[in-house]
Amino acid sequence: MRTVILRRGLVALFAAAVSFGAITQAQAETLRIGYQKYGTLVLLKAKGTLEKRLAAQGVDVQWTEFPGGPQLLEGLNVGSIDFGVTGETPPVFAQAAGADLLYVAYEPPAPTSEAILVPKGSPIQSVQDLKGKKVVLNKGSNVHYLLVRALEDAGLKYADIHTVFLPPADARAAFERGSVDAWVIWDPYQAAAEQQLQARTLRDGQGIVDNHQFYLATRSYAQTNPQVITALVEEVRAVGEWASANPEDVTRQVSPLLGLPADITLASMKRQGFGALFLTSEVVLAQQKIADSFYQLKLIPKPLSIKDVIWTPPAAVVNAQ
Repeated sequence: MRTVILRRGLVALFAAAVSFGAITQAQAETLRIGYQKYGTLVLLKAKGTLEKRLAAQGVDVQWTEFPGGPQLLEGLNVGSIDFGVTGETPPVFAQAAGADLLYVAYEPPAPTSEAILVPKGSPIQSVQDLKGKKVVLNKGSNVHYLLVRALEDAGLKYADIHTVFLPPADARAAFERGSVDAWVIWDPYQAAAEQQLQARTLRDGQGIVDNHQFYLATRSYAQTNPQVITALVEEVRAVGEWASANPEDVTRQVSPLLGLPADITLASMKRQGFGALFLTSEVVLAQQKIADSFYQLKLIPKPLSIKDVIWTPPAAVVNAQ
């Protein structure tokens, strides 16, 4: 009897092991990408070239849309996606919170692709006029740093304004109702507000921020699948170069996907940076300055070292870049 029970137990353990192995293998054969309603990943998803390339490696691609960078990085942190794109600030907050993520690549600067907006009839004429006013933004998003730098440049302190933290859709509603005095936002929401609400740009990122877009991956995925990450960055770069040279074609393709009129989509695309590259020491230094600023403002609880969370691509890839 004991022998029968033992055999049944071994069979159950073996079945469980086989099942677990199948799940692990299935996960390894799927690249899960998080994207937002803007940027090069939207184009890459529409083109389908990544799926074709990775199919040769036996890798499927799954796409998940997020409303903003902080939410996307939370998806990376909890393991629901393997790779995604955000602005400059979300990775700083994620690293400060202990997320085990790696910077993989970045897009060229796009300082006009984010801005502080005010309603068309607002009496506010300069950033200095924001003192004591309510400013809405998505906490921890790329525009958070734009706000910090714009206030500094205007001689104001971060504490001189009242911040209201809402995701883009709710922030727009508050902006339209007049519940807030200004909205700090990125494209295509920025372009939509400018054209649909006649919102006025109080200050964009020119001269104060780079507004890089960063591609990030979970440490475990990047380190165990360097060939997939390399192929992914190369495909992102290729579609970005095509988009930069063909903004009207991009607009016709992407406008229906975004659910936005062509003129808004085109305005967004023209302000975007295209051409993904692996990180340089200069970009790492710029990102370190952002982390230091947020620590000094006590927006994050500890100092960070950005260079410790940079993925190193294979040497042959770096040399070919």
